[in-house]
Amino acid sequence: MRNYLKSFNILSNEDIDVFESNVIRKTLKKGDYFIQEGRTSKEVAFLVSGLFRSFYYSSSEEEVTYCFTFSNSFVSAYSSFLSQTKTVENIQALTDIELFTISRDEILKLEESSTNWLRFFKFIAEQEYIKMEKRIFILQKESAEKRHEDSLTNQPEYLQLIPLNYLSSYLGITQRHLSRIRKAISN
Repeated sequence: MRNYLKSFNILSNEDIDVFESNVIRKTLKKGDYFIQEGRTSKEVAFLVSGLFRSFYYSSSEEEVTYCFTFSNSFVSAYSSFLSQTKTVENIQALTDIELFTISRDEILKLEESSTNWLRFFKFIAEQEYIKMEKRIFILQKESAEKRHEDSLTNQPEYLQLIPLNYLSSYLGITQRHLSRIRKAISN
């Protein structure tokens, strides 16, 4: 985690030391939840290893997968974290997980202690916004084949870990359509 934080060239070694002294190491088993719908997010996690899926229930009670979080990333039910209201999302482990969590209260203390932390959290929020915007654009502008190709290009090693029903939901297509796309690619 230290190397990841240093890679942003924003935080000093002292800043990182303070951060590391406030995180809690946790593990989750495959299928466990980081947060579930109806709860309020009180922490952010840094995913050391593993894979999360974020999903919500549609009005027809179908699970809709909208995000995967991979190692060396931060994860949170961010809207709930910011507003301190109940979340509508679920974040579930697709593999065994190792993570470090830090509470909202500790993050607020860090922000008060140094402008470096304000710059760091602003940068992370900006990167997440860019990622979300890219996701919206690809869903609205690109074909299912292009969306699948983008997944293959950006995270090919993880596609083996994601069950087809979650992947097809993420791509906004049926499992049958995904199977056709995969078959066409393999030919």
